[in-house]
Formats: sequence, C-alpha cells, structure tokens
Amino acid sequence: MKPDEMLMKKYAQVMVQYALNNGDGINKGDTVFLVGQECTRDLFVAIAKEIYAAGGNVITNYLPDNTRDNSIARFLLENGGDEQIGFFAKPYWQGIVDATDHILVIISEPDIHYLEGLPSSKISMMNSARAPYMAMREKKEQAGKLSWSVCLYGTQSMADEAGLTLEEYWEQIIEACYLREDDPVTRWKAIQKEIGDIKDKLDALQIEKLHIKGDDVDLEVKIGPNRKWLSGGGKNIPSFEIFTSPDWRGTNGSVSFNQPLYYSGKRISGVSLRFENGLVVASSATENEDALKEMIAQENADKVGEFSLTDRRHSRITKFMATTLFDENMGGEFGNTHIALGNAYKDTFTGDMSSVTDEQWAGMGYNSCPKVHTDIISTSNRTVTATLPDNAQRVIYKDGQFVMEW
Repeated sequence: MKPDEMLMKKYAQVMVQYALNNGDGINKGDTVFLVGQECTRDLFVAIAKEIYAAGGNVITNYLPDNTRDNSIARFLLENGGDEQIGFFAKPYWQGIVDATDHILVIISEPDIHYLEGLPSSKISMMNSARAPYMAMREKKEQAGKLSWSVCLYGTQSMADEAGLTLEEYWEQIIEACYLREDDPVTRWKAIQKEIGDIKDKLDALQIEKLHIKGDDVDLEVKIGPNRKWLSGGGKNIPSFEIFTSPDWRGTNGSVSFNQPLYYSGKRISGVSLRFENGLVVASSATENEDALKEMIAQENADKVGEFSLTDRRHSRITKFMATTLFDENMGGEFGNTHIALGNAYKDTFTGDMSSVTDEQWAGMGYNSCPKVHTDIISTSNRTVTATLPDNAQRVIYKDGQFVMEW
C-alpha cells in the first residue's frame, strides 16, 4: 500500500515549499534538478507539478529502476572496462550545476541488493567517478547559490530489508514527515524552530571537545574553533539531528555501532572502529567487512567528517528503515548518536565559507573527502559530556535527549 494522491501532494509541498532553499522553499524563477527512479513516479510527478505551481523550472533526471536483472549500473560493473566504470562527463555535470539553484533527490531502492556479488573495488571506482560532481556542488553551495534536499520513497524491497510490511514502512515515512497534518509545511517550520533553539544553546557553550561514553563506546571528539552546530534546515526530510563537523585530528578512542549501514549496495553490520589522533587504526564488521575496509581505504575516508545527536522527543521514527536518511534520525528509547567518516560539512564554519582556501580548511581540521560521507549509527544509550573553554565539564546529552538545564 502506497499513500494516496493527497498525501503525495503534501509530501511534494513539504519538499518544494519548505525543504529546498534551506528550509525557506523555492522562489519564483528558481530551477530544480529533480532526480528519481521509475518506481518513484507518483511522487516525482507530484514534486515536478509543485515546482511549476511555485513558478519554478524543472530539469529532470528520471532513471530506470535499479534491479538486479535490469540495472544499467550493474551491467556496466559486470561488463565494462575501468575507463568506462570511471567515466565522468565533466562538461555535462558542470552544466547541470551551473543551471540549477536546487537539487532534489528522491531516494529509493526497488532492489536494495542489486549490486550484491560484485567486487567492492569496482563499485568504489564507479562511486569515486562522481567526486568531481560533488566538488562542483560544494563550491556553488559554499557561495550560497545552491541548496539541496533528499526524501525517501518506500519500496517492497526496502520494507523487506527492514523487516516491515510495505504499509508499515510507508507509515514510518508518513508519520516522520508529518504528512497527515493539515499543514505539514507549517509544522516542519515549528519543529525546526524547536531544534534550532537547542542548536543555539550548544553554540553558546563554545564546546571544545566531547566525551561519548556507553557500554559500546569510549570516544573523545575535538570540536575545534570557528564551528557551529547545525540542524537539518531542510537538507534532509525528515531531519531531527543536530550535528557539527569536528576537527578530525582530535578523535581518539573506540566505538561500536548497533545499526547496519549501506555502502555501494552492500549491507555492513556490526561495525567497530578505533581511532588514534584522528585516524581509524582498526576497523571490523560482522557482515561485509571487506566493503567497510574498501570504503575506509578511500583517500581521507579514515577520518571523521561529522558528529551528530538526535533527540528522541522530536523524532517519530521508531523502526529500522534500512536507509541512512531515516536511520540517522531515529528516535526510539535512546535517540541516536552517529558519526560520518569522510567529507566534512563546511557550512558548520562560523564565517564566510566562500573566502576560505583549501589550505585554510585543512588547517582548521575540516576533513576533505568528496568521494565518501558515510554515516554510521547507534541507538544504544550514551552519555555525552562537553568540555568548555574554562575546562568545566557539562553533560549535554543523556538517555536519548539533550539535557536542557543550561
């Protein structure tokens, strides 16, 4: 069972009137690059109509479904040479970035295991070919001229992977995105205001480092100067997390994760990492460890790019959904904490991003890794203690929620 036409229209309104343009919705005359597979057709069309209704323009990237028997990507990986697998049409993708004000991607997997059985090295080669495109996007975003957002379209394959019926899977999407509200756009803006208030309090603390402690974690993360905390602000729908880009050089200790992640079409479970002076020096997984190590072997993917916390009081996501977009925003009993290996979000910088050189970013400990940004999530109970500029210690997160007695 999929949502009816009215719920799809509300979903489209959330994406166009709220999510894009960093939570402000698109402006008349804006151009949106809209990406989705064939299985997302009803939402894809609803979003395109909503863009046009708002006075915008649409560039479509409507793709055939990625299924094991019909995936173009799988055929290429099985039959193509290295030059074909690593092919990147720079003028085309530069033109897309130049022509668009916003990028909206509908995440969906009609066959979540469509790349199963293929070498991780080849999949990484194909993914790495997109690194210049991501760098183009990042440059325009840093100049304040591009926004992006992603949303989820449920399929039977994804529901099966999560151990849910398709109806249960869509129910999580509907609830998490407030699609049964009379005015979900207004509701989203109110939720983001609440989350923003917490973010502002974290900024005011000027945290120097964090200590994350629990049964499966003993980790220290250095935040570094000139950082601020961010909330989703429309970039992901749904988004309840509050995150920052730490100084990767100050990550030390060990951490395990009770939620699987998906990388290059492979499910990686039971991940454990150990850091010394910012580098992953030991890694293991109980499922598809080769894919984990292949990911970490990418340049600068052995460093932290993001640290994030989700308050259980905001998130309506209560079940594993087999996709990072939802799993990194899970609520439940203990909320979630997660880190991302790979690229840092430079918009956590407190100053003017456009005036910072690559050397200056590196000097501040912002990790640069356009090929990888992989979130790894845990919903186990963790206590997060902040060290402040005067060396005072303050618990900021406990039992799945931010401690607000500040």
